[in-house]
Amino acid sequence: MSALLTLFACLALGILCRRFARLPDGIVPGLNWWVLNVALPALALALVPRVALDAHLWLPVAGMYVTFFGAWFVFAMLGRLWGWSRQRVGCLTLACGLGNTSFMGYPMIEALHGKDGLSIAVIADQMGCFPLLAAGGIVVASIYSGKGTQVGVVVGRVLRFPAFLALLLGMLVGVTGGWPEAADRLLMQIGQTLTPLALFSVGLQFRLALRREHAGPLLAGLGWKLLLAPLAVFGLGVFAGVGGLVLVVAVLQAAMAPMISAAILADQHGLEPDLANTVLGAGILLSLVTVPLGNAWLG
Repeated sequence: MSALLTLFACLALGILCRRFARLPDGIVPGLNWWVLNVALPALALALVPRVALDAHLWLPVAGMYVTFFGAWFVFAMLGRLWGWSRQRVGCLTLACGLGNTSFMGYPMIEALHGKDGLSIAVIADQMGCFPLLAAGGIVVASIYSGKGTQVGVVVGRVLRFPAFLALLLGMLVGVTGGWPEAADRLLMQIGQTLTPLALFSVGLQFRLALRREHAGPLLAGLGWKLLLAPLAVFGLGVFAGVGGLVLVVAVLQAAMAPMISAAILADQHGLEPDLANTVLGAGILLSLVTVPLGNAWLG
């Protein structure tokens, strides 16, 4: 309960500070830089070596791909049926195909399932969601904005991302026996800065501006992201015989709010930025209720 209260408090502080405080220039990029380039790699280095080898760990990763490519298919079909623009299809594919599996996912999974659940959440995010953002997200944004794609640029972004490199190093360290106790403690202490700073950053960037013409796309997008995608991952896990904490974390990561970085990517490529920000804000609010409810349903 205390971890959930920390989550809500940090998010609320970010929203209140954005509204009432005089913030220094560049605070959001600075916070995000620390989270993405220091805290997240440190957490990956600390947690990944502790993950016990499990034949079912493919599911949390596969769940991210089901969510992304399922969104692409669903919104492409709805776009044809309802006459949406290419920009709208691209916007919803990015915003509702990629989840906030790190900034929101890590603290929520840790609050609900502790360090064991968090270690699985890191695998889902770093092996599933981030490569999809770095590769699939760039491809979708380029296609639906009319821009070309360059394979070298996409591959380079993945290989230069610190947290992805930390994931690979953490897997190697896990195979060789883990970190010395002092190094493990240091990495965990640095990694623990992720939750408060990430949620505070989310609060600073929070936007919610509802417009009538966005009602249909908003309902379709969040219906997929918060309900249908996690149900699809649950069905895949049950069909494949996966159970326990691995199944629960896989479903909850698929049910996380839309990704902030994906909304920024849609903005940069001119893919209905107002709709992307509306989906992002509404998704964050709703996920604070739907994820704990989904966790209770999963037992």
